[in-house]
Amino acid sequence: MSTPSDQLDEITVSSTSTANQTSTPAAQFGRKYSLIVGTNSGSAVDLSQLRFRFITKRGDFQNPNTCDVRVYNLSKQTANNLAANEFTQLQLQAGYPGNYGQIFIGTIAQVRIGRENQLDSYVDFTAADGDEPYNFAPIVASMSAGANSPGDILATILTSMKAGAKSGTFGKGYIAPLPNKSLTRGKVLYGNARDFMRQLAKNNDMSWSIQDQQLTMIPLSSYIPGDPVVISPDTGLIGVPEQTANGISMRMLLNPYVKIGQTIKLQASVNQLRFNPGLWNQGQNLNLQSGSARINGHGLYYVMVATHTGDTRGNPWYTDVICLAVDASINPSNSDFINSNFYVAGGPIKRFG
Repeated sequence: MSTPSDQLDEITVSSTSTANQTSTPAAQFGRKYSLIVGTNSGSAVDLSQLRFRFITKRGDFQNPNTCDVRVYNLSKQTANNLAANEFTQLQLQAGYPGNYGQIFIGTIAQVRIGRENQLDSYVDFTAADGDEPYNFAPIVASMSAGANSPGDILATILTSMKAGAKSGTFGKGYIAPLPNKSLTRGKVLYGNARDFMRQLAKNNDMSWSIQDQQLTMIPLSSYIPGDPVVISPDTGLIGVPEQTANGISMRMLLNPYVKIGQTIKLQASVNQLRFNPGLWNQGQNLNLQSGSARINGHGLYYVMVATHTGDTRGNPWYTDVICLAVDASINPSNSDFINSNFYVAGGPIKRFG
């Protein structure tokens, strides 16, 4: 009987580079995975050869991404060492040969030891991506009038967040261009860095999040540039995507190249959600028909939520995503239903309308 890492998933997947997938299919079989926990001093323990289960939850929202891992049947000494608060970092990689990469990196928030039954013991890890700079990064700074731009404010906030990352590294990820305008009056930054980051993003019509311990800012009507990852039955799509009130929901074989804020190219049909004929539901119906939750005829979608689940000795090995249509535009014939503050004829609208 073959081991789970040798199990075949009879599907093909696009071959990958360090950035995005191409359209050239390659056989997708032989699961590949790596789990490493480390300390601030640089030492690490590789737990990849043991059975472990995981679930990572990622989104384009401000709260840190999370990861839960359960490792089975460690020796008592190793389990106690892992639970002694010495290990602070967790890195998880998963996928298939040719489609393999990091799906989570972050700081360990809690370690728990327990048993599922008389035979199987476990060590549970709960980790968060960027929780230290998000929760424990104070900022004390003053910005003079007429000299500082939003970019200068961002640099000040980023410096404070880097200082707050005591148990790991923190840096700058994708940041969309900010307007080059100076402050009309002075500004004092005093408090939690995340509060000023939230205000900066709101003032510039952007969403911000922490992805792989990097600060990310994306315009509400745009996405991270780059070639989209092709998703189809030939590249790992499982079942039929469904339209929901929150966006397009779909499941695929675990794919580490599906990233928050980037785009996917869906080459499959989508089951449409039933409209509610009630009068008070017409706004939701409009969003499903022509807003960001609509079905995009070109198949291009913005990845809003991505959840990776896996079991190195079991069946689960999935990526579940919720996506929004890219460049969703309001039909001018529906303008009577839309508040003029949000309506731009023939142009993109903010996510969620």
